[in-house]
Amino acid sequence: MRKTFSILICSLTALAMAACSKTDDKSIVLHVGHFPNISHAQALVAHQLSRQGKGWFEQRLGNDVKIQWHLFNAGPSAMESMFSGAVNLTYVGPSPAINAFSKTGGKDIRIISGAADGGASLVVNPTLNITKPSDFKGKKIGTPQLGNTQDVACRAWLIENGINVTLTGGDASVIATSNPEQLPLFKQGKLDAVWTVEPWVTRLLQDANGKIFLEQKDAVTTVLVANNRTIEKYPELVKKFIAANVELTDWINKNPEEAQKLAHAELVALTGGKIDLELVKAAWPRLTFTHIVNKAELQKFVERAHSCGFLKENIDISKIFYQ
Repeated sequence: MRKTFSILICSLTALAMAACSKTDDKSIVLHVGHFPNISHAQALVAHQLSRQGKGWFEQRLGNDVKIQWHLFNAGPSAMESMFSGAVNLTYVGPSPAINAFSKTGGKDIRIISGAADGGASLVVNPTLNITKPSDFKGKKIGTPQLGNTQDVACRAWLIENGINVTLTGGDASVIATSNPEQLPLFKQGKLDAVWTVEPWVTRLLQDANGKIFLEQKDAVTTVLVANNRTIEKYPELVKKFIAANVELTDWINKNPEEAQKLAHAELVALTGGKIDLELVKAAWPRLTFTHIVNKAELQKFVERAHSCGFLKENIDISKIFYQ
């Protein structure tokens, strides 16, 4: 899995100058990123439909537009590809998007639509008898990647509950661990807890007898973002993509069984592993798929990111919203 992602990232760098460019047949190639997470259901469904020759976005953007999908494991790497121009749009957690916006002084990265809320949880080893926040002192907690949405949420929650954590240590150890690696490490006792997102939460519950200690039901988990060069060069195309994402979100909510099957098929294709459809079905209800962006919740997230040192100041994110 790690090798696969490394190859993908390298290929993205090579594509940097070609993103959203004209091909020999004069078509526009739109490069779109996402993760192999159920919280990216719109992308999973659309990617699978692209494989089947029934592209959701392709049918709504016009015959002269082609979609090329790119896979990421966590947000920071996705935003690097946004900066380089290798990717035009991506589904991503709010933390990397806000951090990227901050790094550019608000000049780049715009949230153009919502995607999913909820679906993230703090899962613990039930044999450790963790019943209250103070029990996390001395524990090892895995998160998908340093600075990603769940990593920031984990660190901020620990600090709010009186547990000192730093980027390298503290009263508890927050350890960046890619989603596929979390399950074996949790089983081996090398991680005492994991703060992650679906379908990895359900895998920890079903395959490692994990227990949910805290569930983020209302948190903004996934948004759809674009870089400014794409918005400025193809404003009408971006508007069509937003409208198609809204329509797709509505379809997913009205057709959950069919959407689950498509998402499951894409997860199997992307990971090369055996992901049971029942796992997808079990994880699905923990998520709310929505195109609406909860701006108030994102402002709270900025405050949390500032409290744990990922943002130098409590920034104004009003300009990050495209609409």
